[in-house]
Amino acid sequence: MNVAMASDHAGFELKQVLLDHVRGLGHEVVDVGTHSPESVDYPDYAVKLAAELLSGRAERGILLCGSGIGASVAANKIPGIRAGNVQDHYSAHQGVEHDDMNVLVLGGRIVGQMPAIEMCEAFLAAAYTGEPRHQRRLDKVHAIERDPMGMVEASRD
Repeated sequence: MNVAMASDHAGFELKQVLLDHVRGLGHEVVDVGTHSPESVDYPDYAVKLAAELLSGRAERGILLCGSGIGASVAANKIPGIRAGNVQDHYSAHQGVEHDDMNVLVLGGRIVGQMPAIEMCEAFLAAAYTGEPRHQRRLDKVHAIERDPMGMVEASRD
């Protein structure tokens, strides 16, 4: 699988560990930055990672910042990106299986190396089930991306 990885300065150290591990699992990995622990802005790297997925150059993404929250918020503003700020093994695979999550977001200051490795493995091994109940919900997410105010109006009915 082609995997894009990105982080801000707060996720840089953990990203370096994950790069090596994910490559060791046999995945092709593109590191879109940052490439040092110097302070940078996480939205810039959420956009770089999203560009890899939306162009088709990567199938999944792993994105890190200090808590995972800011990077997740930024990534989820981009249509076509379904990012989950994950802190446990179950959510790492369930987010893919039920919600077709394509970006795993981790907090470099929150998650330890071994749990992060285990979550990456679970995320990359998981597949979207496409079950009708999950697809129905995903279709609604796509509708929100196309017309958020239309969905707000529809929910008032």
